[in-house]
Amino acid sequence: MSGQYKIKIGVVPTRRGISSNRKGAFTLEDAVKIKGEVMQSLCQLIDEQVELVNIDWFNEEGILSDISQADAVSKRLQEESIDGVFILHCNFGCEEAVGKLCRIMQKPVLLWGPRDEKISEDGSRSTDTQCGLFASSRILLRYGVKFTYIENCRLADDRFRQGFQNFLSVVTVVKAFKNLRIGQINCRPKYFTSVMYNESELMEKFGIEVVPINIGTISEKMAAVLAERSRDLALDVQEIGRRMDCSKTQTGDLEKIAALKIAVRELASENGCVALAAECWTLMPLALGILPCLVIAELTDAGIPVACETDINGVITSILLQAASRGKTATFFGEYTMRHPENDHAELIWHCGPFPYSLKKESSKAELIAGRASWEIKGGAVTLARFDGDRGEYKLFAGEAQGIPGPYTTGTYLWVETGDWVKWERKLIEGPYIHHVTGVHGHFADILREACKYIPGLAFDGFNESGK
Repeated sequence: MSGQYKIKIGVVPTRRGISSNRKGAFTLEDAVKIKGEVMQSLCQLIDEQVELVNIDWFNEEGILSDISQADAVSKRLQEESIDGVFILHCNFGCEEAVGKLCRIMQKPVLLWGPRDEKISEDGSRSTDTQCGLFASSRILLRYGVKFTYIENCRLADDRFRQGFQNFLSVVTVVKAFKNLRIGQINCRPKYFTSVMYNESELMEKFGIEVVPINIGTISEKMAAVLAERSRDLALDVQEIGRRMDCSKTQTGDLEKIAALKIAVRELASENGCVALAAECWTLMPLALGILPCLVIAELTDAGIPVACETDINGVITSILLQAASRGKTATFFGEYTMRHPENDHAELIWHCGPFPYSLKKESSKAELIAGRASWEIKGGAVTLARFDGDRGEYKLFAGEAQGIPGPYTTGTYLWVETGDWVKWERKLIEGPYIHHVTGVHGHFADILREACKYIPGLAFDGFNESGK
């Protein structure tokens, strides 16, 4: 799953290039030393999905120090197709160069510099980094450049480590959102006016393409798989049977489920779609003879999120949440269903059977009942979100909750506890949201908030205990 979330971060160290008559101020030696220490630390904070692109090629020290250098550096970074820029202040920095470079790049920007060391006994100081950060932030604001900031702290501080890794997730979300292609398997069910969306507006506003995939095409591809790929089907059926109790599903239906999964995955690839929304529980049983719930779960687990009931805005949410985790955990697509019978701040997140198997709670029995998966998923910290729009205004609501134990039910589900459910419910009711929700394990609300800075036309709609 994680392979599709590779990003490039341009690391641009900056120093003050003008001379100073103050003793020991802005020495090149100290700037180079700080750059080296930070670069070494960055290499420990990234994984195989992240490539760092430096400017060592540019001059002897590999540091930006004058506005005249911004054009050459930005051109090279554009040629490298970077996805975000980390402006590393090695001392006060050069705010003019920072402003021009970031205005040209039009990419997410991370602004940070290490905390200044103590003043020498003779009263001299070399860096004044914090002061320079104020200058750089102001020019970015003047240019209208959005940026992310990590508090001026020491390199070894957890705030830097977490802040940098959060920025990687922010960049991943922004990149994932751009120029999306989503496969739509037939129109919404008749009664689901709640999932209506504006296709042309998504294209015009965000560059999101919706690609129709006809159920007849799926049926034809599925029939070919059943006729020609018996070995692939047998392996898949065997793997499904290894993981879950399939005694309540006919063997022939297992083969159809496996064939449908192969057919839909290949059609998504052929159409360049990274996600899908499907008319699942009325059309597919009639047209294909099976319910697709497990197929939805399996594809989502494989990094191709699928939303039920042709919910295009729902699957856009899934894409954003999966990117926020940088593909390291699967999302789950469900609905706010009912309040906990005893806990006033707990809610049932449920759907017929599309929650990925990888999220299953260890103690929960896994069953396949006539094509519908049935298990409880693990608890812990979860982020719940919904992308939606009304009259041309689009919002992303996100809040964090805790998965908790709760009453057993069929299908796939998770009970979650929120800080104040009544206020949470009111925010959802007042919209523009619906009963559908995407969840992901972990704390990602702040990352989604930051990512919305860089997506014109999308406002973050957060939640806190005051209900604002």
